[in-house]
Amino acid sequence: MLASVRFARGPEMSAIADVAVIGGTGFYSFLDDPEEHVVQTPYGVPSAPLAVGTVSGRRVAFLPRHGKEHELPPHRINYRANLWALRSLGVRQVLAPCAVGGLRDEVAPGDVVVPDQLVDRTTGRAQSFVETGAVHLPFADPYCARLTGAVLAADPAITSGGTMVVIEGPRFSTRAESRHYAGQGWTLINMTGSPEAALARELRQCYVAIALVTDMDAGAEEGTGVGQEEVFALFRQNLERLKSVLTNTVAALPDPEGCTCSTWADGIELTYEVP
Repeated sequence: MLASVRFARGPEMSAIADVAVIGGTGFYSFLDDPEEHVVQTPYGVPSAPLAVGTVSGRRVAFLPRHGKEHELPPHRINYRANLWALRSLGVRQVLAPCAVGGLRDEVAPGDVVVPDQLVDRTTGRAQSFVETGAVHLPFADPYCARLTGAVLAADPAITSGGTMVVIEGPRFSTRAESRHYAGQGWTLINMTGSPEAALARELRQCYVAIALVTDMDAGAEEGTGVGQEEVFALFRQNLERLKSVLTNTVAALPDPEGCTCSTWADGIELTYEVP
């Protein structure tokens, strides 16, 4: 069935959804019979209209990070518009599945990992909503501990912890780059995790990455390198598992009230709008 479409500006949309799923590579739909919301933002156009439906009794917004047909490469995604649009619906908790490469032998293709640290190696992206004044985001722990606990409880096979390095893309790493990242002790490599996580925190949202390892990056073994088709194929093979993890997580999400992902801004005069 085709989704119904609604047009509105952010302030009219409060409390339409309180949870969001941002779908990564190969993950372009999640909800049954959703309503579609076309959102205007001060930062431009989101990757796609926002689909809203019900999952486990919760109102959930779904946004395909790369667009409905994967038309947006990682360095051309409007991350600010995406997060602002979701917040304008009332979203306070964001679940962010993504495809990643593995850098070290503690992970393997097919593993699902909830990282606890992030290293940003992107170079050409709008990194913040802050454009004037003194607002400095505390970001020592980039992922919400409460959401992490809910995801891990949804599937005991999920791996907890690890550092995800985010590169600009769209090319994959050279072998030397991949070995360098692994040598730093970093576990995963990705092209979309930043600035998404920091932007969510600036908007006082809880955010967690749910990383599906689709390949071992270029430096993991001699004679191998990562290719696009294997990434897409492995993600397709694990899509139903990811959807099950997300459904179970949504059913057990904690109350976001009082979480430090939001309270960090208490008493601070923000110089940008939180819709």
